[in-house]
Amino acid sequence: MSTSSMGPPSHTASGGWRALPAGIWALGFVSLFMDMSSELIHSLLPVFMVTTLGASVATVGLLEGVAEATAAITKVFSGTLSDYLGKRKFMAVLGYALAAFTKPIFPLAQSIGWVFGARFVDRVGKGIRGAPRDALVAEITPPAMRGAAYGLRQALDSVGALLGPLLATVLMIAFVGDIRKVMWIAVVPAFIAVALLIFHVHEPEGVSAEYAVRPPLTLADARRLPLRYWLVTLLAAVFTLARFSEAFLVLRAQSVGLALSYVPLIMIVMNVLYAGAAYPAGAAADRVSARVLLLLGLAFLIGADLVLAFAASPIAVFAGAALWGLHMALTQGLLSKLIADTAPADLLGTGFGIFNLVSGGALLLASVIAGSLWSTRGPAATFLAGAAFATVAAVGLMIFARRRRAGG
Repeated sequence: MSTSSMGPPSHTASGGWRALPAGIWALGFVSLFMDMSSELIHSLLPVFMVTTLGASVATVGLLEGVAEATAAITKVFSGTLSDYLGKRKFMAVLGYALAAFTKPIFPLAQSIGWVFGARFVDRVGKGIRGAPRDALVAEITPPAMRGAAYGLRQALDSVGALLGPLLATVLMIAFVGDIRKVMWIAVVPAFIAVALLIFHVHEPEGVSAEYAVRPPLTLADARRLPLRYWLVTLLAAVFTLARFSEAFLVLRAQSVGLALSYVPLIMIVMNVLYAGAAYPAGAAADRVSARVLLLLGLAFLIGADLVLAFAASPIAVFAGAALWGLHMALTQGLLSKLIADTAPADLLGTGFGIFNLVSGGALLLASVIAGSLWSTRGPAATFLAGAAFATVAAVGLMIFARRRRAGG
């Protein structure tokens, strides 16, 4: 396994996306259908909470932050358990099924408590499946193609995240703004995702036998994670502080006068860029320096935040969402690859779990800050704060890179 977390990779991928294992494609389509379901709901949920259930924007920020932090905390336990059991697929099926069964609760919700409960359980499902799935990607992919593998899975995930809001927009128009009726449609792709995972994804041969003789994992096992792994995890946390929940993109669109039926188009624009750039960015991560891609991703995030801070029309919000999508494409798959390259093979699940715990805690803090700023100072202050965090992250990354080169 490569241990170079921040420099140019030593391997070159060959064969392109066609050479990737069939299991990567299957996992990608599982992500596609589940994200289609989730984003169909989530593209409408912030507006639904504010306009239908009477929640404040600060409440939306708190709910989103707690939900994502819940997923992150759960990933630690599910990742470690999958390391011990060697049952990545079982844990993934459990997580996806739990998320699927929460989908009918959203259209039935009569108060913010219903939404909070459903969102909480849904994110528990995400937490259960996340680390085992990411570890499974690393186990079934040759090391020299991991960037491409994570990029492809993320690209298909983003296609689902694109199709969800697109379907939401069409259905909102067809159902004359009936949000509850639109949300019911999200149940179908969620269960398709679970079926695909059960029948078309398989554990790598020999892995279960290897784990069957392992002693129980302890806290001391986490100490075997190398310094490079912890540096990548810390870097991801700083990135996440600069990027709060995407619910604020939807609320920004509404704040500049975009009609309710067209609000999901914001997520469509973001995910078009995310889906289109994720695989090329992942493949590039197998060939070029991670620092270059990370700095470029931060540059797009700073640009997005500045555009959104000063937006006075829906067109400006669409532009900001597009830049946001490019940032996600350049950074998310790359950070997963860096974790896979720096964590020991027998601690992949634990490594991804801790990584997501730290990132989730940062997202909770970022979303709470964003919601508070929005309620007290307005949308512009929220996005300007994001730009400031991203600038600090970029400067810190450049200083780290310069000192590392100076130290030889």
